Amino acid sequence: MMTQTLKVGLVGYGMAGKAFHAPLIEATPALELTAVVSGDADKVKADLPSVEVLPKAAMLFARADIDLVVIVTPNDTHFALAKAALGAGKHVVVDKPLTITLSEARLLKSLATNAQCMLSVFHNRRWDSDFLALQEVIAAGELGRVASLESRFDRFRPMVPADRWCERHQPGSGIWYDLGPHLLDQAILLFGMPKAVFVELSALRDGAQVDDDFLAMLAYDHKRVVLQAGTLAAEETPRFRVNGTRGSFVKFGLDPQEGWLKEGRRPTPEWGVDPWPGRLTLENGEAGFSERRAPSPPGDYLAYYAGIASALLEGTPPPVSVDEAIAVMTLLEVGLDSHRQKRWINLK
Repeated sequence: MMTQTLKVGLVGYGMAGKAFHAPLIEATPALELTAVVSGDADKVKADLPSVEVLPKAAMLFARADIDLVVIVTPNDTHFALAKAALGAGKHVVVDKPLTITLSEARLLKSLATNAQCMLSVFHNRRWDSDFLALQEVIAAGELGRVASLESRFDRFRPMVPADRWCERHQPGSGIWYDLGPHLLDQAILLFGMPKAVFVELSALRDGAQVDDDFLAMLAYDHKRVVLQAGTLAAEETPRFRVNGTRGSFVKFGLDPQEGWLKEGRRPTPEWGVDPWPGRLTLENGEAGFSERRAPSPPGDYLAYYAGIASALLEGTPPPVSVDEAIAVMTLLEVGLDSHRQKRWINLK
């Protein structure tokens, strides 16, 4: 049983800090959200009246009472902020991606090791209901040998927002660095690192400054993985389509947790239940094929911060290791090289 409470400081209070991190930290019994770094104190106080608001990250890092720093700021600031927090002896969680370059990610790992501090990355979509269901289907062998996987994260957002940093031309912006880490992390969890990568990035919306659509292909032995995300999909596309030697798994609809958190809902006993289960179509001998719903475990973003608390208080492995985050960074960077060179890039 964890009886100690860890004091947490949150750097950044944009959409991700407000909708994801602050609510999940507050819902984790062993964590106490103590301070938030933000230039908009009124916005923070409206949601978190008992939490102290600081104007500068350095003020947070200098506090002796802060055990864990959570960095939820634009991607190109992750490295400098994480480096400073580790230098102050703080354990650190960074919102995905860890950094914007592989060299920066490796340096942060070295700094964390030398400081004997935990460094982890918020790859929360490991705990999506649909991905948990897919993991169970593959682990049970129901599809036989998986031959192909298509994983899509499509939305219809034809207007380019003027006030979002990730839509402006700057390092670490664009959909590849926004949604790419989610889909890459899931692919690595399922199948490990690929042998080769091909990526195509596009800016398809009127007025787009950065990539808002990507196609990534990952090559494995006897297996093809296709990852896609876009902002002009008005008609629903499958979230997952997986084919194997015994049948197929298809899933429509996104895990509901993100939408609920953005609406201001907080975890309840029914949290994470996906109303759109996946469908299994399996070979059934002479009868042809049989179809049935695939059981969907409840999604559980709370598992990430519960795992962080356990890692710091009980010494268990963190829910996302820095090496796993570096694997994602490797594919992000290789993907950029592939797009620029317009060719497959070999990893092995």
